[in-house]
Amino acid sequence: QVHLVESGGGSVQAGGSLRLSCEVSGYAASSACMGWFRQAPGKEREKVATISREVNNNKQMYAYSVSGRFTISKDNAKNILYLQMNTLEPEDAAMYYCAAGPLGIDYCWFVDYDHYGQGTRVTVSS
Repeated sequence: QVHLVESGGGSVQAGGSLRLSCEVSGYAASSACMGWFRQAPGKEREKVATISREVNNNKQMYAYSVSGRFTISKDNAKNILYLQMNTLEPEDAAMYYCAAGPLGIDYCWFVDYDHYGQGTRVTVSS
């Protein structure tokens, strides 16, 4: 059974940084599409970043709104997914969710993510 547990959320001022972590169990993150999504109050869930499997050099893709500020990465040995968020803006405030997608896929942006964690909240004050 796939189990995803996020941590690292919190409250920061605009311009600050946070690092989110997602411990993955019951699934080989090294062989799968993994991603981070977020959902702000009153808004639809938004895809933030994805990372492909290790044999595809962990190819990363980002939403335009976070490109250049956020970095997604994986520790394949520990089965942990990360999201480093720098230069945070009030618009980045949301519940952030770790997600696991299909195994054996190289292009991870347009695939379906079937497993989500419970989320970790990020608050950014101006």
